This record gives sequence, structure tokens and C-alpha cells, in this order.
Amino acid sequence: MGSFSIFVTIRDIALENKKIIKLFKLAAELMELHDENPFKVRSYANAVAALELVEEPLEVKSQAELEGIGGVGKSIAARIIEINETGSFTELDQLVSVTPPGVVEMLRIKGIGPKKVRTLWKELGTETVEELLDACEQDKVSKLKGFGAKTQENIRQALLFTQQNRGKLLYAEAEPAALELLERVQQVLPQARAALAGDVRRRLEIVEKLELVVATDAPTDAEAALNQLDVLQQDELNSGPMVWRGKHTLSGIATEIRFAGTEDFANELFVRSAAVEHLGKVFAAGKSMLAVVREARHTSEEDIYASAGMAYVEPELREGTNELQLAMENKLPKLLELSDLKGILHNHSTYSDGAHTLEQMATYCRDMGYQYLGISDHSKTAAYAGGLREGDVLRQQKEIDELNRKLAPFKIFKGIESDILGDGSLDYDEDILATFDFIVASIHSNLGMDEQKATARLITAIENPYTTMLGHPTGRLLLRREGYPINHKLVIDACAANNVIIEINSNPWRLDLDWRWVHYALQQGVMLSINPDAHHTSGYDDMKYGVLVGRKGGLTKEMTFNAKSAEEVEKYFRERKEKIK
Repeated sequence: MGSFSIFVTIRDIALENKKIIKLFKLAAELMELHDENPFKVRSYANAVAALELVEEPLEVKSQAELEGIGGVGKSIAARIIEINETGSFTELDQLVSVTPPGVVEMLRIKGIGPKKVRTLWKELGTETVEELLDACEQDKVSKLKGFGAKTQENIRQALLFTQQNRGKLLYAEAEPAALELLERVQQVLPQARAALAGDVRRRLEIVEKLELVVATDAPTDAEAALNQLDVLQQDELNSGPMVWRGKHTLSGIATEIRFAGTEDFANELFVRSAAVEHLGKVFAAGKSMLAVVREARHTSEEDIYASAGMAYVEPELREGTNELQLAMENKLPKLLELSDLKGILHNHSTYSDGAHTLEQMATYCRDMGYQYLGISDHSKTAAYAGGLREGDVLRQQKEIDELNRKLAPFKIFKGIESDILGDGSLDYDEDILATFDFIVASIHSNLGMDEQKATARLITAIENPYTTMLGHPTGRLLLRREGYPINHKLVIDACAANNVIIEINSNPWRLDLDWRWVHYALQQGVMLSINPDAHHTSGYDDMKYGVLVGRKGGLTKEMTFNAKSAEEVEKYFRERKEKIK
């Protein structure tokens, strides 16, 4: 329990610091938007870079302690104090007050910075994203200096994507909101049984609605109690006698709370915690799970599956694929647990665009209880991310040798996240590629490919004997941009044929490989690796999201590469390299 408490505290510190950093980032963007002194803008950008390296909580530091942080001067320190006291700072509030909310929203559009947003705002007079989308569709944006037809189309597609995803949350954002809401509901309804359901309980990567089920024989009183909560705003028109509908005011996401009689609680929870396909699929007995539920008042979800002659199916598996057949045959997989993982692969340090040094990344990983770290900074083509030149590679590998002697038995494996170039080849010549223990091959550039080109590019990289692992296969950023389209079957088949591991990138914005393709990868005998793509020690905490994605696809410990011990991983890397001719 002690180590878990420390873990939670460290995570909370990282989250609190991130809130402060986010405000400074916004201030820098708004200053640039309003064409303020570039030196002042740079001072905020430098402060952000400095604060990202701080691991102690900023909210408890004094003015003098804050000034002692490299890159943080007297004025920035004063603003941090102001944030801790009021939640914001005067200069940011002034900038926000003179900027239309829609223009602030435009700053989130992928691929255009504050200067371009200023042009769109001042020269076209667009003050909302809806007006900007209309300007794109009327071909007004392409006429502006520095834009053109391609930029206009990119903006249009980004706006449509944003519009489509408005009101949705990443799982990593929705889960804490849902848990906090559940706690608040239990406080105002202390005698009622309440549980999370819906998208959050099924661990979906994008959550469209928060759902709870509450057992109560007095739904009118329960509704009145819910309306006392400041985190809820009811939509009375769409609510009913047995359902509260509205929104969660802190996140803005749609919220639905179902009331069920105490004897109907298990049935209602089950129905609200499974995909329609899981409920409606007819199984061997000639009926569906929905029919089973309607036959009796069950005492628990386990009882419902037992009534159907099945093993219990975890909520994250209730998607209507093959889980009912497996449950009938008692062949459901023993799903991967976070505690099964022995090491962390695909991580970045200050050698490229990471926030912490190699030694800091390693010791933090070790102190979390892991046996090994795979460092895989960006390769040289990724100049925007401080990609390593050949000399940097050799310098880093020398430091790894020194740290391995110092930190033994903890092990650092020498890796690289090699860019997959336009023709599918890997960054670096063979003599450099041969120096790494493992190579994560990823696409970071020229993302506007069709399916045929993207698939061919990936397969060429997969067929390179130096490729150990395929990184974030589609390059997607959930709720920010669609990934490039790929033929998943062909890519997975190529990984199977070439003994290439596929990562489940655990960054909450990626979660790529998608869980919908995990089962097929396992069928083809492809091992998966839960990788955080960590650029900061706090990024290690994202491992849990990768585990959840793996579990949704039926991933087991046996098919998870980084559930292997350090000795097993070292042997795997060595034997794989020995086969390269």
C-alpha cells in the first residue's frame, strides 16, 4: 500500500504542475496572437520548458524557491504564486478578455499557429470555428497570403474532425471525472447502491457519455438529491421517472444516471455495461443475453452469465465479437494485468525531446519496480524533435554502458525510435542500426497518405531486418487528428511473417494499435508491447491505459513482450540481431 500511495502522490504532483504549465502555454500563444513583444513571448516559452523539468509540487513553493528554478525569473515566480492563490493570473485574464472564445478555440487547430490564427481573425473577421469552416467552404482562406488551397483543406478537415468529436473525452480524462462523480453521488445518496456503467466501464478509448446506475426505490427523491450537486446540470425535458439526463458541468460531457429498483440493479447495470452487439447476439441456447436478463431478477452480473451457462465476461470484453462463444466454452483469456509488466520500452530523454535525462528516466523506472528501461530517442530525420545525429547515438550508448554498470541489476536497453522515411527505409545507415539492441520503427512525417501508400510504407519498414517493433501504426491522435488509413490485416500479417512486435502506444491521445485489431494480431502469433512513449517520468503512468487497450482485445501476459524478464528480453534482442545477415 505504501508504494501505491507514493505513486498516486507523484501522479497528483505531475497533474497539478501540468495545470500551471498549461496556463503559461496559453499565455504565450495569446501574446503571439496579439503580436506582443517576441522577447516576452519567449520568456514564457522558456518558463514552460523549465517548469516541465520540475518534479516537486509548484503549488507549495515560496516566491524565493520558485525564483531558484533555472529559467524562472521573478515575474514568472510571482505569476505562479498568483495561480496558486486564484487559479489564474492577471495578465492571462486580460489576454483572454480581449480574445473571442472562438479564436482561442482556433489555437487548438492542428497545423496552424498563433500567427496564422491572427490572420484568419483580423483579415477574414472570423471569430468562431463555425465562421472559419464557412470561410474555408467559400474558398476565402486560400486567398490569404501564406495559406493556399492545401492549407485551407487541411484546416477544413481539422474543423470537421473537431466538430464531429465535440463533447467527447479521452478515456484518461473521462475516468477521473466519472470516479469523482460516482463519489459525489454516493455522498448525496448514502443509502443507495451506485456503480459506473457505459463507455467508462467498458474502457472505450473515447467516451461520449458518463453513465451511472443507482439502486433506489425512491427515484423522485434520488433525482432531487442529484440536482443538489454543482457538478451536474439537468436536462429536464429529456429526463424521465427512471432516468436523470443532463451534463457534467466540469467536463461538459453528456451524463445519464439510471434509477433501478434494488432488486433490478444487477440487470440494469449489466444492460448499461455492454455493447448492443453483446446483448443482441444469439448464442447456442438460441437466445440472446438480453433475453436471459429479462427472464429473471438476477442478484449479480456473475449470476446473469451463470444463468446463460457461461463464464463471467469482464465489462471491457462485452463488445459482441467472440467473447460469448469463449465464455460458453470456458475459454476466456486470463487478461493482462499492469502488475505483469516487467519493463518499459519506447521512452525519450533529453538526448532528443524528452524532459528528463537518461539517468533520471532510468532511476525513476527502477524505483517504480521495473527491471529494465528501453530508451528510444528520436532518430536524426526528426530534427524538429532533436533527433540524434550519429555522434549523439554513440555518446548516448557510452552513457548507457556506464549507467548499466552503476544501476545493475537494472538494465537499460539501447534503442532508437527510427523514422520510417518516405520510401519505407529506416533512418541511419546499417552500421549505426547495428549498434542498437532494438529499434522501434515509426512514421512521423508525410502523414497525408492513402491506404495503399501508407500500408506499403509500413510493410517495407517491417521487412527491414533491423526493425524490432512497429510504433503507433496509424499515427492517430484521438480527438485531434485521424490517423493515416492502413490495411491492418496486411500490416499485421507482415509483422507475423517478419517476427516484428507491435506496440500498443499507451499515450492517451494515441492508444494505437487500436484494441479492435489486438485479437487478430494474437491470432497471427504477433507479440504486443505496452509502451508509454514517455517524454517525462510522469509518462510512465500511462502504461495503465495501454494495458486497458490490450485487455479489451483479449491480450494475455504470455503474448505481451514487456511482460518478459530483463534476461528474457536481452536474450530475445541478442538472438534476433544474430539472425541478421
